[in-house]
Order: sequence, then C-alpha cells, then structure tokens
Amino acid sequence: MALTQIFKAFSLALGQLSDPRFRRVLFMGVGLALVLLIGAAAGFVWLIDWMTGENNWLPILGEVTWLDDLFSWGAAFLLLFLSVFLMIPVASAITSMFLDDVADAVEAEHYPHLPTAPRVPFGDAARDTVNFMGVLIGVNMLALILYVLFAPLAPLIFWTVNGFLLGREYFTLAAIRRVGRVEAKKLRSRHMVTIWAAGVLMAMPLSIPVLNLVIPILGAATFTHLFHLLVSNPREANIQYQRR
Repeated sequence: MALTQIFKAFSLALGQLSDPRFRRVLFMGVGLALVLLIGAAAGFVWLIDWMTGENNWLPILGEVTWLDDLFSWGAAFLLLFLSVFLMIPVASAITSMFLDDVADAVEAEHYPHLPTAPRVPFGDAARDTVNFMGVLIGVNMLALILYVLFAPLAPLIFWTVNGFLLGREYFTLAAIRRVGRVEAKKLRSRHMVTIWAAGVLMAMPLSIPVLNLVIPILGAATFTHLFHLLVSNPREANIQYQRR
C-alpha cells in the first residue's frame, strides 16, 4: 500500500486551491452539494409536517398544537446528522458530474505534457452514475444491520465500506478518461489496497458536517493525482494514454 503516494496526491490537490480554474469547479461542487442537501432538508421537514398535522392528542396533555413545530426543529437537527450519510451519494453524483473539469484543471497545472484526454460520453457517465449509486445505496442499507449489531464500531464500518466503494468509483472515473474502461479495471485490481485506503481517507471527512461539502471535488483531484502517480511506476510503463 503506497501511503506516501496517497498523501502526496492529497497534498497536491490542496495546493491547487489557489488556482482560479480549480476554485471555480470547487465552488460549483460546494454549491450543488448545498442545493441537494437543502432540497433533502426541505422535503424531510415537509414530510414531518404532513405526518403530524397542526393538532395532535397526547395522553395526559390532551390536544397540543406545537408538536409539528417540535418535530420540524428536531428534523432539522436530525438532518444535520443524516447529512453524514447523505453526503456519500451526493459525493458520488458530484464526482461523476465534475470529474472531467477537475481532472482537466489538475492536468493543465501538473501534467501539461500529456495529450488532451477525451471526455467520457454523457450517456456512459450517466449510466455509470446510476449503477454506482444503486450499489452505494444498496450496500449502505445492508450495512445498517452491522451498524446496529456492532454499534461501537459503526464509524469504522461506515468508513471501511464507503471508502472501498468511493475509492473504486473515483479511481475508475479518473482512469477511464486516460486509459479506457478495460485498462482502468486492470489498474484498479492491481492497486486495490492503495485505492481502498485512499477511499477511506476520503470517507472520513465526508462524515464531518460542513467540511464534507468540499471533499467531493478535492477527492476527484486527489484520485486524478493518485492515478498519475500509480501509472508512473515502472511496473506500469506500458500504459498507453488515450487521445481526444
């Protein structure tokens, strides 16, 4: 496992925050993440209001009119907690949408000698996004059983499971645009432990509210660097880049 390469990739991603082209994509990603989370919050609070109504009856207290307000405020705090889980599929969607833009900015700054990479066709990107999000949501629903059975270890299970899934997706997306789908899968298999570790290191800050807003774009930049660092290994000397 190449921890040095992982931390170098993340450091290079952070170092590009001063680049206007990179910041533009970052702000777009943060804005979209906020829109998605606010939309989810509004929908969740509306659902709570609809389920409780204005007047409710409680034993001893009798009829009360403040229960829907209590649930609405409680839902807002609950949603802040749930954003930890919501940001995983949000991160997946944002990465799929902005990966090409992030990678173009990273490569223009750090790998200007490379040929221009072909952009992934919209249909292929949309199909991959839907398929992956289905897997992501399905696996996390199953993982709820483990969270309940091993509650003290729930954060570790969450990071491990989602680190594997996100690392797999991020690396595959970064690799496909340069070496194609078949070679990307081969590279992913050869470097699975490193990719998994990098995914875990990305999943951990995704579980921290507010900070998690910037992670999808930084993660896309990190895995773009990680891809180039891994293929620069002499062992991968025969890799042929695709050209636009």
